[in-house]
Order: sequence, then C-alpha cells, then structure tokens
Amino acid sequence: MLSLAALGLWADTEDSLDDPNSQGSQIINRYLQASQAEPPKTGPVEVDIDAAIPKLNVHGRLQALRRISDVGKITYRVLGFQGDNSVKSQVIARYLQAEQESQDKQGLSLTPANYKFKLKGARVANGQDVYVFQVAPRAKRVGLFKGEVWLDAKTCLPVFEKGRFVKNPSIFFRKVDFERAFAIQNGSAVPARMRSTIDTRFAGKVNLSVAYSSPTANQAESVGEVGPSVVPASFMP
Repeated sequence: MLSLAALGLWADTEDSLDDPNSQGSQIINRYLQASQAEPPKTGPVEVDIDAAIPKLNVHGRLQALRRISDVGKITYRVLGFQGDNSVKSQVIARYLQAEQESQDKQGLSLTPANYKFKLKGARVANGQDVYVFQVAPRAKRVGLFKGEVWLDAKTCLPVFEKGRFVKNPSIFFRKVDFERAFAIQNGSAVPARMRSTIDTRFAGKVNLSVAYSSPTANQAESVGEVGPSVVPASFMP
C-alpha cells in the first residue's frame, strides 16, 4: 500500500476549485474524464478478507472469488473460511453487504457533485508522482467520507484514498476509518488493498483488511461451474 508519509515533496500549495482555470480544477477535469471511460472487461478476482475483534480475541479469514456482472452486480463464490463464525456473520458479511449496496450509486461517487476538492500539493510516494486532494462531502450521507484522495500524475486516476465516513452505516458503529489502495490496469483504477478500523459500541475496535489478486486458472474456471453464487445476504445469521 502507498506509504502515508510522502517520500518526497515537489509542490506544497493549496488550491480550491472555485477558479475553473486553477491547477486543481484542471486536474479534477482530467480525473473525471479518465474515470468516466468505460472500464475494460475483467474476469473474477480473488479476494482475501481478514477480520479481527481484539477485545473478544476472535479472528476470521475468508477467501472468495469476486465477480462484477455486465450490469454491475457483485457476487462472491466462497473458496474457504477459517476462524470464528461470529466474525464471519457480524463483520465480514456486513462488509460484503455494504459493498454490494453501494455499488454504482451515483450519490456516492467521488465527483464535484458530491464532494468539495482542495489541492494540497504534489508528492512522490513509492517512486510515483501523485496529486494530493483534500475532500469533504457536500452532504452527510452513508458512504461518503472526509479525508484525502491521491491521483496519479500521469493518468489522474486514483491510487489511494483515506478518511473517515461522515455517517455511520450502523447504529452499532461509533466511527469508521479506512485506507484504500488502487492499481492502474488498462487505463482503469482497480482495487488492490483496503484496511479499515471500526469503533463499535458492542466490542470495541474491529480491524478489517482486504487484498485483491488474480485467481489461479482452476479457481477462475470454478466460477463457471454449476452451483449457487454466494452473495453477502447468504452470510447473514
């Protein structure tokens, strides 16, 4: 994942988007053009989800194949699970359900219609030139966050996001902080890793991490086999 501390700094200026001719406005326009391009067709992706509730000393790990249909529906086929079933049902399942519900909702997209952007500067992180924007949502809705977005200087596609959701998705959550890293493949930003810390009312902190990778040939072929696809709701107790 991209380092949270920049390895170098070659610009350090703040720039809002009030001026359409400002550097920040020009970068965001490039970002919007790049992000609106039709993503390439991709096959299933292997997902490794690791979750723990330290206060209860319980842990769980789920491996699954994740597929997005042509209409944007996310389904999962479980490859295996190890650990405490309460972590599977109360943490991992709720994460998968929230991901499915938020997919393709325009009201949650990272655009000027939903967020205020401010250019903080340009940095070098892990040898990669990036533009760092501070973002703040225009409304307090579930799924929107306040924090930072890093855009690749060449493509203006997102490579890193971090922040805190401004409205908790559950009454059982006090706050949700996260970091997300993306990889640029075939002109599109695809998920690489995600890490989240959730402060809950019933069990203290919950740690969740997700890693994405290409499946093996046998795993990819198994998606086409006869059998029910696993969707988040099927995990719920």
